[in-house]
Amino acid sequence: MALKIRMSRGGRKNLPYYRIVVTDSRSPRDSNFIERLGTYNPLLAQNDPNRVVIDAEKVKAWLAKGAQPSERVAIFLGKAGIMPMPKQSVRPQKSAPKAKAQERLKEAEEKARAAAEAAEAAKAEAAAPAEAAPEAAA
Repeated sequence: MALKIRMSRGGRKNLPYYRIVVTDSRSPRDSNFIERLGTYNPLLAQNDPNRVVIDAEKVKAWLAKGAQPSERVAIFLGKAGIMPMPKQSVRPQKSAPKAKAQERLKEAEEKARAAAEAAEAAKAEAAAPAEAAPEAAA
């Protein structure tokens, strides 16, 4: 029996809530499970400690028994320090910004770079007369 550590969805429509469970890899997502290891509430803020709650001892025991975490659960476990952080898989090109959006991003970067250079030039000009004034007074 191949074991998986994955999420099982709960909650109602538009209010998701997930349990992190150990289950047989062949069973459906929300069917019965072997053991509950934690919870994930995506509606909470990123820095909320209750967003991802994991029982580390149980997870380590199941990993030792050969259970394989899903991609998302592996990221949770990596952030919790239970296992090494997995490499992020390359996302498909479909999700990349289209041509016009990329042009707008480049224009915004160029404007920001030009504004930073102008600010540095203004600081240099302001500092030059301030340095020259004490020399002229002496």
